[in-house]
Amino acid sequence: MAAEVTLTFDNGPDPEITPIVLDVLAARGLHATFFVVGERLAAHRGPAERAQAEGHWIGNHTWAHRAPFGRLEDASAPHREIERTQALLGALAHPDRLFRPVGGGELGPHVLTPETVEVLVAGGYTCTLWNAVPGDWRDPDGWVERALEQCRSAGRALLVLHDLPTGAMAHLARFLDAAAGEGMRFIQQLPEACLPIVRGQVVRPLDRLGG
Repeated sequence: MAAEVTLTFDNGPDPEITPIVLDVLAARGLHATFFVVGERLAAHRGPAERAQAEGHWIGNHTWAHRAPFGRLEDASAPHREIERTQALLGALAHPDRLFRPVGGGELGPHVLTPETVEVLVAGGYTCTLWNAVPGDWRDPDGWVERALEQCRSAGRALLVLHDLPTGAMAHLARFLDAAAGEGMRFIQQLPEACLPIVRGQVVRPLDRLGG
């Protein structure tokens, strides 16, 4: 059976690249989720407003995207980084209060600290992880084949890409068309296996991230 793929885009919005991504998705009738960084949203709200208006979901990807919370010494960072961004999102936010932690592309104990979990549970957030990260930000021209292979392997893939000016999104249309040519189906629904916390309820063991 061909893979099902949920598209997500992290670290935007970007005033030039996010509209290009939206154009590519619109041409194919596809919907994605954009996990925005608060600092970038404060500077470039327009692309996020367009994304929501066109049926895409908008989630929270921290305020400054400095590092995984587990690698910061400041225990108050999760509350400040998550809640500040959520307040700025306002009506743009998905009703399930989608949040994606910073992980550096990897899952592990550095992703969700006890303080982070406390904020997500108290705030009724849905924590959205991933199972396909082709590294488009570090390999802007070579990520497409890796993304296809990861989606095939996952079967039900939650793919992380980045709407940033790295040059990677110049290959987005090629990826989407190749995936469709293989029979992969794009759906907006987030895979349950990638959601350890749903609307403030811990639904999967948090000590098994990545394992």
